[in-house]
Amino acid sequence: MSSTTYQTCLANLSTTNNGASPTTDALLECISNTFDTTHTNTNSSIDTFFLLYAASLVFFMQSGFAMICAGCVRINNVQNTLLKNLLDACGASLGFYTIGYAFAFGGSTGTSSDPSGSTTFIGTENFFLMGVENDSFWLFQFAFCATSATIVAGTLAERCQMSAYGAYSIMLAAFVYPVVVHSIWSSEGFLSPHNPNPLWGSGMIDFAGGSVVHLTGGMTALIATKILGPRTGRFYDLRGKVLEQPKEFPGHSLALQCLGTFILWFGWYGFNAGSIISLTLDDHYLVVSHTAINTTLSAAAGCVMTLFLSTILSEHLTGEITFNLQYTMNGCLSGLVAITAGCSVVESWASIVIGLVAGALYLGVSKLLVRRRIDDAVDAIPVHMINGIWGTISVGLFAEPTLMKTVYKNSTHVGWFYSWGRGSADATLLACQLVGILFVIGWVVGTMTPFFWMLHYFGFLRADSLEEVVGLDIGYTGGFRKHRDSLNFELEGKKMDGYLEEYEHRKREKAYFKKNNDRMGGSLPASSIHQESLHGNSYHGRRIITSNMIESLDTISNERMENNNASEIANDAAVGNGSQDRAV
Repeated sequence: MSSTTYQTCLANLSTTNNGASPTTDALLECISNTFDTTHTNTNSSIDTFFLLYAASLVFFMQSGFAMICAGCVRINNVQNTLLKNLLDACGASLGFYTIGYAFAFGGSTGTSSDPSGSTTFIGTENFFLMGVENDSFWLFQFAFCATSATIVAGTLAERCQMSAYGAYSIMLAAFVYPVVVHSIWSSEGFLSPHNPNPLWGSGMIDFAGGSVVHLTGGMTALIATKILGPRTGRFYDLRGKVLEQPKEFPGHSLALQCLGTFILWFGWYGFNAGSIISLTLDDHYLVVSHTAINTTLSAAAGCVMTLFLSTILSEHLTGEITFNLQYTMNGCLSGLVAITAGCSVVESWASIVIGLVAGALYLGVSKLLVRRRIDDAVDAIPVHMINGIWGTISVGLFAEPTLMKTVYKNSTHVGWFYSWGRGSADATLLACQLVGILFVIGWVVGTMTPFFWMLHYFGFLRADSLEEVVGLDIGYTGGFRKHRDSLNFELEGKKMDGYLEEYEHRKREKAYFKKNNDRMGGSLPASSIHQESLHGNSYHGRRIITSNMIESLDTISNERMENNNASEIANDAAVGNGSQDRAV
């Protein structure tokens, strides 16, 4: 039978006093110290479990992103898309473990002020988690890092090489994202409200990552898709001519998209509420509840607003009332993104306003991207980038003084609308929010633009143009054959067999060059030597300049002539399809 605290203290003190009875004061002190220790350990256990549970919810969002991406692409790209989503988590974990966490929080806990008052650009300690005591905090932050990385997966769907995607995931998780985290969330960051000397006495408020996670990922997606270019046939035919009407590439499963949306909404409760980090401090349990309510209301408002506006727009353009499920789901996600930055410091009515504006912004920017011929397969740019910006700005407008005092222990600078109520019109917090947005955009553009440009320049970014037509599954996962019946049904009348024969010939040709590489003294380019016959406006073509390699073509000339007809059929069929689409 276990002893009580009183019995344990009595026995310990008696031993110390050589069997003499302890004084009352000594006994009370022992009981009090034991209780304090037990209380502290219990609180630490609760906080650790809470953080692990929140991290699990955030990581579960990876499955939501995977379902949305898989549902938005055509069936001949599903396996490739899912594999990239899986690589996101793997690349992020390795990159964040080795150097990412050290750059983000090295030398600080990320939850308390640094007594030295120093401000640094990047962390310099805790590489490979050396010296880290709170492993649950690392896991929680890793889940956020993986979320930021996976935002780009859907935008680049159906046309990005696997190697480029893996390189990008590690780059973002190990360097780009951690610097943003350090600047805004670390106690040593120049934008952090936890810094002893915060920017303009306020610092930037981004409670759960509206800018840190979503703006970073969304801005990266915009840069990548601009450099990568649209999917083959989306805005241009295969000869590079602009289509009068963009060709729609509907995803193969709205059910998967809807499932992914609900999974993300569910995971967002861990994303936003879990960002309180400690559940046992002060009134944090009240903040967690308030955060979850705001998350719910903003998502609902964004969903309803997008459905309403898309229905009105449809009636105006076509004369018929139609309800667009895909717009509605993305409107819901837009509301979730927009409330992320200020979910703990805005009132419930404000969260509804934020969600309503988010839904309208999403729909408008989604239409604008199509007009500007920017191909975003899953609308990640309007959902994450645009509403990450709006959500961050909304904090500078709607941050409520009492909530600011509870969460950040500082209510000197609050939302602009509340400042007007005080009669001061103090826009310090709003200015800090704008500075933070500009910093994130500038940092991501300055680092990821040259990174993607180098991948593009050396031919490692974009997949082969013919692989795009037949689907990346056949080139990367070998899963095309099992879906051939479905593809022939979807592409009826488009002479898919011509594409397949051309692709099989290309594989044999590549295998030949690879086998004879050493003898010829040349190397095989990333894309086919004859791709220009299929895509005159290629973004990734490179000519073979090795004379020995050119001469070696004579050995396969007979086979090439036999397959020429298949190539011409494929090209004419694809171009013809673009004409048919314009006619429709």
